[in-house]
Amino acid sequence: MPLLETLSGQPVWIAIFISLAVSIAISVLGVIPSAFITAANIIYFGFAGGLVLSIIGEAAGAIISFFLYRKGVKKLAQNISSRKSVKGLERLKNTAGAEAFVLVILLRLFPFAPSGLVTLAASYSKMGAPSFMISSTIGKIPALFIEAYSVNTLLGWKTEYQLSMAVFAIVAGVCYYYWTKKKKKTEDLE
Repeated sequence: MPLLETLSGQPVWIAIFISLAVSIAISVLGVIPSAFITAANIIYFGFAGGLVLSIIGEAAGAIISFFLYRKGVKKLAQNISSRKSVKGLERLKNTAGAEAFVLVILLRLFPFAPSGLVTLAASYSKMGAPSFMISSTIGKIPALFIEAYSVNTLLGWKTEYQLSMAVFAIVAGVCYYYWTKKKKKTEDLE
């Protein structure tokens, strides 16, 4: 990784700043997997340091995304509510309190729930910012530990096995994409 090689002679705070900035950007975009920055953190800072930095970066990114999404969703919600009422969005909008708190923790723990969608859903609900910050961070800790452990294990594999795993992940992703596309097309026909 050329960036990591460039950073090797620089002060540590520069690498920390870059890691946090990239984690926040990934969270705001909401569609890019965070495993890449977790891998870079583990390579550069070691397992424990990389894990802690990943947790801090993802928590900060989720909090910033929450406020950005909330600001944008209010504008979108006005446009949607003026046109027609959408049942699912109205139900989500009314979620608050302990139910919203537990729901965010559970969705953060669920490995296939996209982080950006969880944050977007929470920003549309009546959930308060402090409640979201706490529940999101609590849910991210075990999920990031599993991700960091998996990445660390993968980094210990031989290059051939790493490439095989990458090819497998790409093929699985493409198959999943076409499967969901076909399923949606079938549902639209019914």
